[in-house]
Amino acid sequence: MLKLLRPVVTRILTPLGRALARRGISPNVVTTVGTVGTVASALFFYPRGQLFLGTVVITFFVLADLLDGVMARMTGSGSLWGAFLDSTLDRVGDAGIFAGLVFWFIVSDQRVLAGVALFCLAAGALVSYIKARAEGLGMTCDVGIAERPERLVVGLVSAGLSGLGLPYILAVGLWLLAAASAITVGQRLLRVYRQAVSASPPTLR
Repeated sequence: MLKLLRPVVTRILTPLGRALARRGISPNVVTTVGTVGTVASALFFYPRGQLFLGTVVITFFVLADLLDGVMARMTGSGSLWGAFLDSTLDRVGDAGIFAGLVFWFIVSDQRVLAGVALFCLAAGALVSYIKARAEGLGMTCDVGIAERPERLVVGLVSAGLSGLGLPYILAVGLWLLAAASAITVGQRLLRVYRQAVSASPPTLR
């Protein structure tokens, strides 16, 4: 579903990307600003219990993750460094969001949910690392039910609805996300294992 929505969002962001490019703003600047804004918003609003407002602000900055790609394709300024920076800062932004939730759960004495949010943070990083490491070894690892867009949507939507007073939604969202992340880790490990055992050692980089 999210992959189907991406072209629609891209068309919406294209005029903004064109305007920024005309002013000499590079995609890497947009990537960096988006990440800094995401982390700062999550660590400011979430620990204070302002879950809905925090989610709205974070979502604004998360859109920069799509905007930088739109600008790179539009201006032909995509580069290896830009791709590396984007992937690296994605991990930083995700960590900021879930760290903010962990702090909120600790402050509000919800220790179990703090642990679940911490697991989601670690599992999300592991999902991304497994893919990156597999591709570095010359294998493919594009499987899984909970990739980054799905994890962000579930986390942010459940936090936002919780901020509007909907009971239990954040707990349900995080538990589902934890389960989906664990399943994704298993799917990717299995995918890599099957390729690794069928490949001869000299083919691995």
